[in-house]
Amino acid sequence: MLHKVFKTSTLALICTTALSGAVAVTAQAAEAETERHKVEVTTVTEGLNFPWGLAFLPNGDALVTEKSGNLRRVGTDGVISDPILGVPDVVYKSQGGLLDVALDPDFEENEWVYLSYSEADPDGGPGNSTAVVRGKLVGNNLQEVEVIFRGMPKYESGAHFGSRLVFSPEGHLFVTLGDRYSAMDDAQTLDNHHGKVVRIWPDGSVPEDNPFVSQDGALPEIWSYGHRNVQGAAIHPQTGDLWTVEHGPKGGDEVNIPIAGGNYGWPIATYGVDYDGSIISDQTHVEGTLQPHYYWVPSIATSNAIFYTGSEFPEWQGDFLVAALKASQVARLDLEGERVMHEETLFKDVVDQRIRDIEQGPDGAIYLVTDDRNGKLIRITNADD
Repeated sequence: MLHKVFKTSTLALICTTALSGAVAVTAQAAEAETERHKVEVTTVTEGLNFPWGLAFLPNGDALVTEKSGNLRRVGTDGVISDPILGVPDVVYKSQGGLLDVALDPDFEENEWVYLSYSEADPDGGPGNSTAVVRGKLVGNNLQEVEVIFRGMPKYESGAHFGSRLVFSPEGHLFVTLGDRYSAMDDAQTLDNHHGKVVRIWPDGSVPEDNPFVSQDGALPEIWSYGHRNVQGAAIHPQTGDLWTVEHGPKGGDEVNIPIAGGNYGWPIATYGVDYDGSIISDQTHVEGTLQPHYYWVPSIATSNAIFYTGSEFPEWQGDFLVAALKASQVARLDLEGERVMHEETLFKDVVDQRIRDIEQGPDGAIYLVTDDRNGKLIRITNADD
């Protein structure tokens, strides 16, 4: 069932912007009913410029990317830092810009932070692609910055860059990518990174057991293919498997559990149609391709997703929470093992902007960032009596 807002209160919060510094703002905290918990939805801060990715530091501060190219630190008090220095230049247009942020699993020892972004051709050509850098976070600076992955080929487009970064239990880095929209057919071939999930080591080297390492004409980083625009990724807390969430066209958003070498069908198989209603493929399944684990028709415009494992919401433990842009909601997929038993719509009536990222905080709360020029960092906590 949908949420019903039944109580609001006004909170005084602090935020900063790049132009005005720290200013006092008024924000709303709302309580809402869900099927299993009453929740409180609080704006921690606003004034973020199209925030895209969110990662929590060990001290509870958050790193937030802004699509325009800034990486900022948001304190537990809601104060936003000046831009962190050392971030690479990005191609900021349409869907491109500074995208995801992730911490190394051993961050407290090595200080590595990973960023995905849309990168111009370093040789001066007209194209661009998704790239990944890492750098050591020292104070308000990224140091020893190095490119560890560069999508190929460079392609002139402002659409479908992916991209989420997630580490496997074994320490591999998965990078999810998009098909670049007008190059969708490339998702079915292995000589490019369009419409792929890639698997590398944190220094950018290729694991020897990647599925296409020994195949002539295939890029060895590729883990799975036949994807459209994968903007969500999470590791299952019990199995250690990668789960991804990708945008369909008009209809056909998908949850997948990508296996090594798996072909997930796009664009020769899809549950969606093009935005003008024309048929992309008249088939939902093609021999040799894998079906989505779960899908939405109509689309909710999926963004990121998490498995909830905290103690703040005991009735949601183990559930898969999928954030959405168009619908400004979170879909809670109630799992029994890997099987989806039930879907509940969360936060639709208490979040008024598109949700770009969802993360679980170190305090067990759920955090959202919203896709807006006055983007918000929102905290969801338990309000059960």
